[in-house]
Amino acid sequence: MWNKFVAFILFVPLMAFAQLPETDLWLFKLKKESNQLQLGEGKNITNRKGYDNQPHFSQDNKQILFVSIREDNQSDVYAYDIKKQVSTQITKTKVSEYSPSYTPDGKFISCVVVEADSAQRLWLYHPDGSISKCYEEGIDSIGYYSWLSKDTMLYYKLTDPHSLRMFCKANGNNVWLADHPSRAFKRTLGNVFLYAIKDTASIQYRKYNTLIKRSDEYAKHKSKSEDFVWNEELGLVKSEGTQLLRYDEKSGGWPLLFDFAALGIKKITRFAFDSKNKQLVIVDNN
Repeated sequence: MWNKFVAFILFVPLMAFAQLPETDLWLFKLKKESNQLQLGEGKNITNRKGYDNQPHFSQDNKQILFVSIREDNQSDVYAYDIKKQVSTQITKTKVSEYSPSYTPDGKFISCVVVEADSAQRLWLYHPDGSISKCYEEGIDSIGYYSWLSKDTMLYYKLTDPHSLRMFCKANGNNVWLADHPSRAFKRTLGNVFLYAIKDTASIQYRKYNTLIKRSDEYAKHKSKSEDFVWNEELGLVKSEGTQLLRYDEKSGGWPLLFDFAALGIKKITRFAFDSKNKQLVIVDNN
């Protein structure tokens, strides 16, 4: 259904792409051995010069949404069919889409869109080809976002300094949470989500309980690497150079999970596990 979706919009984004890095998507199989998650066969699924980034697994784990910039210098959404091993263009617009994700109900693809006035807002892309703004005016300057529920999202706002906000459509609350956040923030379990605050030398990870509106420090790491995920089985996993590290709550350490250096991968800047821990996609910033 989604692979037939093409939308056309009549304005031009004011975005300079020349500074974007060369990036590729690698897809790996995962398997369990002796109750440990092991890295299996891997493949570069984009394997071209240019920008391919921001991967997101579909709910059925059969596709990966990602952003790609091709000959027209536009950032559009593509979907990689894992079984067929082919990529299909999902959007074809004159604006730039970033951070594609399925909404919690699975009905739409949400994206940060750079609009004609350079504002960055969240839009919904419908299977029938129509589009709509996700929120009314006022929820703008969005750098990154993550869904907490069908009507509540966390978003990275391009303020000075940059800040982390939580917006609930049901009651209209738009709450400031922290300054200097990392670009990753994820729901964990129940009413708790994980976010991070960065400084010049380290990252502090914090858990926020939305019921009691309380934030507590969870972990620290001396690094400038911002990307992490919350995995239901592994907990907090972060990227560091060519490695993925897992936080050990008991020791407070960061044992190695996987190292991709032998494959020629230079630097992992984004990554995602599928919902069953059977696949892993990483972005190599080369």
